Amino acid sequence: MTTLTASGSTPAPARRPSASRGLVRTVLRLHRPALYIWAGLFVALAVLLLWLYGPGTDAAAAAWRAYDRCTKPTCAYDQDAILRYKSYSLYASLALTFLPFLVAAWAGASLIGREMESGTAQLAWTQSVSPARWLAVKLAVPAAFVTVGTSVLVVLHRQMWARGQGRIDTAKDWTDAFVFHANGPTTVALALSGLAVGALAGTRLRGSLSALVVSVVWTVGVRAALGFALPYLWPTVRTVTSLTQDSPTSLGMTVHAGLLTSTGARLPDPLCGSSHSTQCSTLYHRLDAVSFYTDSHPQSHYWPLQLMATGLVLVLTALVLLVAFRLLKRDTGGAPPTKGAAL
Repeated sequence: MTTLTASGSTPAPARRPSASRGLVRTVLRLHRPALYIWAGLFVALAVLLLWLYGPGTDAAAAAWRAYDRCTKPTCAYDQDAILRYKSYSLYASLALTFLPFLVAAWAGASLIGREMESGTAQLAWTQSVSPARWLAVKLAVPAAFVTVGTSVLVVLHRQMWARGQGRIDTAKDWTDAFVFHANGPTTVALALSGLAVGALAGTRLRGSLSALVVSVVWTVGVRAALGFALPYLWPTVRTVTSLTQDSPTSLGMTVHAGLLTSTGARLPDPLCGSSHSTQCSTLYHRLDAVSFYTDSHPQSHYWPLQLMATGLVLVLTALVLLVAFRLLKRDTGGAPPTKGAAL
């Protein structure tokens, strides 16, 4: 028996597959080698950090306890364990520090630049995918992997570093430039900034090599500028000490240090030493100096500094993305051309 369609009713429209979902699958398939490399790097760094957190820290701490207890000219202790921890922890901090540069290079050269150079992007725009949607998906997929992966590695690094504090004499302090960023969200923000500038460079330069160079140089510049600005992103704490000490006393990250005069004026530290020395006492009297001072950040300022720095980098990243989308829309008109127009 044949079923008749009721009068006045219209058949339900066939569901069309989502263009964005198809583009996500295309991005994952096209950049599968990069995904494998990222997964390999993540696993290797995670394993290294977990080893440092557990056996590496325990062995080095035991060796330092044996060394500190030594009262004889020669003592037996595991020097290799100390050197391994020192080297591998430095390698881990360096690897996390350079991850944003790697992301920037890949984003500029492979993710965006190569597709603009080869015409693959222009072809995608003829398949009912607008340039803005194409760029948004191209950035959203790697951004998710970069954010999650880098965040996990940062947490592991901070746990590893914290477990060695007070137990390993050669462990880096929180003020170390590599440790500071590897322990906090600035590394994640810098990686996302590298991804964003890679997109901008790729869409503007339309060449993989030139986009790679510009992306890396930009990320290096942002990282350097952040290092210069970091001490000034939060109010410092002033410490005033007697001239009888050998030098000003810092609470952690020193911003300014020197001499205070009787009028409260600040002078550079002449690096003479304690006023117990007749020469230094005469010098301080001539300068009208009454004490040492230090403007510095104690360890309690770590998270305020981290969050301020992260916020600045994310604002800059948002501005770069805004410029990238605006310029792409200006160049393409915003709407995908029809298939017929492309033929």
